[in-house]
Amino acid sequence: MPLRSVEEHLAHVLTQVTPCTPEDLPLPAAHGRTTAEPVRAAVDIPVFDNSAMDGFAVRFADVAAATPDRPVTLRVVADLPAGTDLDPGLSRGEAARIMTGSPVPTAADAVVPFEDTAGGLADSLHEIEVVQAPRAAGAHIRRRAGDAAAGGEIVPVGVPLGALQLAAAAAAGVAVVRVSRRPRVAVVSTGSELVPPGSALRRGQIPESNGVLLSALADEAGAEVVLRTSVDDTDTAFLAALDAADAAGAEVVITSGGVSAGAYEVVKNVLQGGGIGFTKVAMQPGKPQGFGRLPGGALLFGLPGNPVSSAVSFETFVRPALLRMQGRRDIHRPVLRLIAATGWRTPAGRRQYLPAAIDRSDPGGWTVRPATSGGSGSHLAGGLARAEAYAVVPAEVEAVAPGDLVDVMLVS
Repeated sequence: MPLRSVEEHLAHVLTQVTPCTPEDLPLPAAHGRTTAEPVRAAVDIPVFDNSAMDGFAVRFADVAAATPDRPVTLRVVADLPAGTDLDPGLSRGEAARIMTGSPVPTAADAVVPFEDTAGGLADSLHEIEVVQAPRAAGAHIRRRAGDAAAGGEIVPVGVPLGALQLAAAAAAGVAVVRVSRRPRVAVVSTGSELVPPGSALRRGQIPESNGVLLSALADEAGAEVVLRTSVDDTDTAFLAALDAADAAGAEVVITSGGVSAGAYEVVKNVLQGGGIGFTKVAMQPGKPQGFGRLPGGALLFGLPGNPVSSAVSFETFVRPALLRMQGRRDIHRPVLRLIAATGWRTPAGRRQYLPAAIDRSDPGGWTVRPATSGGSGSHLAGGLARAEAYAVVPAEVEAVAPGDLVDVMLVS
């Protein structure tokens, strides 16, 4: 049976994804959520014409000819701190002291900074001498709606709300945003050899790390982890975990281990023949994959158990699905094309995802190398700590040589 391509398997996954329902949240609570509809400005940005400098609001015609040799004297008739609602009139030869962000008087059409007067701030409430004319009418005035107009789009639909997006929405007077609900995820690690990290190990046991890995990756992808558990390779234990996931309201169940060709593949043994299909994908690591829908309606991703295989499988299939559930506009990681600093072997006929480190120190350009000295072994969990990307090598490439250009998928 031929291997399924990465694209084919991902396309199949995405056809099964249904979007999460939207909800309205106060702006601070929406951090990290994905917009379910565009965020539109409730007020103009700026809300009113305001000063870009500390100085004096003036009539441009009064000061247009000012020079150091021929200063212009003006009488100060008002003082305008930030937050004032005053709008003083200005007659010929008059000015108002004004601070950055203060409303510009209707009668003024320019601002002269303190630095362009003879006395500056020290002598600014009686008469001033302007020694440098503004460049033009409108100088140092931030015009109302110059950045955004009320009703205009501030954040488009399908975009995660980070700190900058939240700040822009707040500046536009938005208090509540409509966002996608977080997908509810259960993470189930399988393997009789697994014990909690820090436990005393007897022969044959290893610390359980995939639960920590996959839960953190799901959280970073915007999901809510409602269950994380580890079970041994018995049907009873695994079925109990699936029941617990259903009781917790999980919409997605991510398992690790138990999907390969061995005698104790509990995920495959329990679920094969139902709504879950098991296939081999032309990738390394991560060839064995399980996917489908459980009787209760949750999507199940059956990932291989080696830690690098689980991490790569999540990036390739689970993360795009979780982002699609949230209506995210872009569901793929950014990819750079970098020079290989060293060579490495590639698997015949399979796309390689190699945990990689990027060297940014070379002034001639960034380079990429394997994150571990052991290369692409799917068991090399320690090397994941040094990986900030995956080098993605096409199936038809027989080997990577130093100096080759390589696609690099950034993950941190």
